[in-house]
Amino acid sequence: MTAQTQGVIAHLSIDGATEAIEFYKDALGATEVMRIPAEDGKRLLHAELMVNGSRLFIADDFVEYRDQCGGGKMLPPRVAGSTGVSLHLSVADCDAAVKRATDAGATLLTAPFDAFWGDRYGLVLDPFGHAWSFAHPLPPKQS
Repeated sequence: MTAQTQGVIAHLSIDGATEAIEFYKDALGATEVMRIPAEDGKRLLHAELMVNGSRLFIADDFVEYRDQCGGGKMLPPRVAGSTGVSLHLSVADCDAAVKRATDAGATLLTAPFDAFWGDRYGLVLDPFGHAWSFAHPLPPKQS
């Protein structure tokens, strides 16, 4: 694999990383690049996916290392009870992307709508607590 540069790579802490990989394949069309299992054979130390042309890192939550990694502040959304970010995907068809995600098991948070900033926009919550927004540009308004 050739080295790729990407300005920012999201690294998600997930309660159930193996299941999340399958969900992201179904819901987002992700492709799995690699995975490194933990010694316990149940959790993933690291996995890399390609989503919409960008790399995404994920790992299972390791309760036993929370204080060493992030001072106990890096919690998966299902453990923390909320998420402070949404991951945004620019897509060809917002409605189709939202439908694909919800058909795969995501919860609809914001149905696709024509936003004032000029995009068709929608938002879902994946089964692992991470928010995903989708948008495509609207055609210019005729004057």
